[in-house]
Amino acid sequence: MLNSSDIKEVLLSEEEIKEIVKRLGEQITKDYEGKNLLVVSILKGSIMIMADLLREIKLDCKIDFMAVSSYGSGTRTSGSVKIIKDLSIDLSGYDILLVEDILDSGVTLSNLKELLMLRKPASLKICAFLDKPDRRKADIVADYTGASIPDEFVVGYGLDYDEKYRNLPYVGILSPSVYGEN
Repeated sequence: MLNSSDIKEVLLSEEEIKEIVKRLGEQITKDYEGKNLLVVSILKGSIMIMADLLREIKLDCKIDFMAVSSYGSGTRTSGSVKIIKDLSIDLSGYDILLVEDILDSGVTLSNLKELLMLRKPASLKICAFLDKPDRRKADIVADYTGASIPDEFVVGYGLDYDEKYRNLPYVGILSPSVYGEN
């Protein structure tokens, strides 16, 4: 049973998320008209935004999935990126849109972008549902950003803490007492 007392504050409601996804979908549709779009979901956190965003992109596109990890069960990035599941499509000639749940330190996306550029896509852009600029360690920015948020640990709409809370229909700030910080 989900414990709503674990959520200190709702940061983005279901309605606000729908508006963000619609805006992103409209912009991506406009920008990728006539291109060979391959939308890549960075699992597991981006599964919600990916599914909703695909419904708003009014173009033919292919999709693929990649799983990487830099957190384990903690709340801060470890700094090392581990590829758990690689892509199954050759990227040559595709206009890649990486869809990520949150751009935090930027370490994961920076390393991932470098790796994927070696595979010779026609282009590569990043869509981050959430951006936490105060935590940036790597020199990277998203080409499409849903919302900028403060430096708080957030869960819901795909984002988790220790694999919990992903299925919340909103984005909430997790109470520090849940993960041992007071």
